[in-house]
Amino acid sequence: MKESIKPNQNHSDTKKKQVTRMFDGISKSYDILNRIITLGIDVIWRKRVVRLLKNENPKSLLDIATGTGDLVIELATLDAEKIIGLDISPGMLEIGKQKVKKSGLDHRIDMQLGDSEALHFENNSFDAVTIAFGVRNFENLDLGLQEIFRVMKPKGSFVVLETAVPKNPFLKVFYSIYTQQIMPFVGKLFSKDRSAYQYLSDSAAVFPCGEAFNNILRKNGFIEVEDYPQTLGVSSIYFAKKP
Repeated sequence: MKESIKPNQNHSDTKKKQVTRMFDGISKSYDILNRIITLGIDVIWRKRVVRLLKNENPKSLLDIATGTGDLVIELATLDAEKIIGLDISPGMLEIGKQKVKKSGLDHRIDMQLGDSEALHFENNSFDAVTIAFGVRNFENLDLGLQEIFRVMKPKGSFVVLETAVPKNPFLKVFYSIYTQQIMPFVGKLFSKDRSAYQYLSDSAAVFPCGEAFNNILRKNGFIEVEDYPQTLGVSSIYFAKKP
């Protein structure tokens, strides 16, 4: 993966600072844009993440890059005693807090500001960690995965939902047109920030998917790694364990 890809290639700020600022800027329009761009299918993908974890019966959960709270709210359907949603963007987190409260789950879900590459939790704290559409925004992918590994309990579960590039040549052409032309255009219409959605498209196009990401997980200590392509291969769900 080209780690140099940032929201603004011409700006000297680090990727982490730029990503935080970008998500703060699009936080109010993020949910509606997500529904439009994915045609609502992202809701189904998140439910599948939760379904994967149901058999693991985790009692403590951490959702990293929780954003506006879509996944962490779904995770509350599990019988967990501790659920934390963490995000680096104050703007996204504020929207998430409002949604959690509106859902009547503020007594169960603790929304916290934090950096996924420097987690403020003790070693072996969580039975399961999830992250949806967040790993490609890490400034240092290996460091972020190592931090996740650190805070997971032994035999804990890690589930990642992330964009992917279809393998089928025909679908790949359509995917490229959709992500490079349509997504940034729609993003500009609703958020007035074409560059944000251009970055999200560009980062998705180069992020390692399938077996390439499986191998990165294995390199960082995870075992029993599996990936499950979703909806013609435009996203994937990855499942892994800590020994």
